[in-house]
Amino acid sequence: MTAADFLEQWQQHLVQGRRRSEHTVRAYLSAARLLLERGNYSGWNEIGEMTSGTLRAHLASRREDGLGNSSTARELSALKSFIGFARKQAGLSDTGGPRMRGPRIKKGLPRPVTPDDALGVADMVESTAVNDWVGARDRAVLLLLYGAGLRIAEALSITGSDIPLGNSLVITGKGGKERVVPILPIIKQAVAEYLDSSPWPISDEEPIFRGFRGGVLSQGMVQKAMAKARIALGLPATATPHALRHSFATHLLGAGADLRSLQELLGHASLGSTQIYTKVDSAALLEAYRGAHPREKS
Repeated sequence: MTAADFLEQWQQHLVQGRRRSEHTVRAYLSAARLLLERGNYSGWNEIGEMTSGTLRAHLASRREDGLGNSSTARELSALKSFIGFARKQAGLSDTGGPRMRGPRIKKGLPRPVTPDDALGVADMVESTAVNDWVGARDRAVLLLLYGAGLRIAEALSITGSDIPLGNSLVITGKGGKERVVPILPIIKQAVAEYLDSSPWPISDEEPIFRGFRGGVLSQGMVQKAMAKARIALGLPATATPHALRHSFATHLLGAGADLRSLQELLGHASLGSTQIYTKVDSAALLEAYRGAHPREKS
């Protein structure tokens, strides 16, 4: 078999067998392609019998290419799935395969998650969910928190009347205060993929995000899913669903957004509530300064 043969069967499994999102399929195929390019495999059994040492060496080479900790953890998850598929194709037992943990990230001061980590968490909840549509659901919710700055309760309050999502969405926040938030293409796609895979009917009056048995999705289930993904990626305990909203604000402020605009996007009643993000951004700047300045290192 050629690398193209392996990838074609892997793609068919992801799309038809597992109904993974386009984003996940693309990421999983990329991880498998890189593995195949650096090895010489002619059959599924050779991939399925890969040792932890071989996989560790491959990931070490990827780290030399500049892959960060969070990206390495996601790639490890993708390759474990690929090797597990290879074992099934080769008729090997389900209990074998490399046993490896993702890289640990050194804990420091609590801070907003990076853009890479925010997207990494969203991808990880999808790939590690017990059910494909549940994974698509949790990814869509987390992207709404980070990509649109919604509170978790606001994301879970979106109803069928808001579907299909447009380029903006009217959200009713605390105190009944309404605001308009922009909806990025990645968010629209994630929500659409969840709705396509969800087994539950959607009505105009009811929230679109449903629990495993069809009831309204609870905040606790989203928090639990993110906690699992956070641990898998080695992120600190401060990486919670609400931290994604904080990260949305901090990254916008760092990119030049003014406080008044940020106040409107977040739905804060007073500017004072928004000004906390200037302190967060200043703290991140000070930390970077202390880590880079020669006199601070001496």
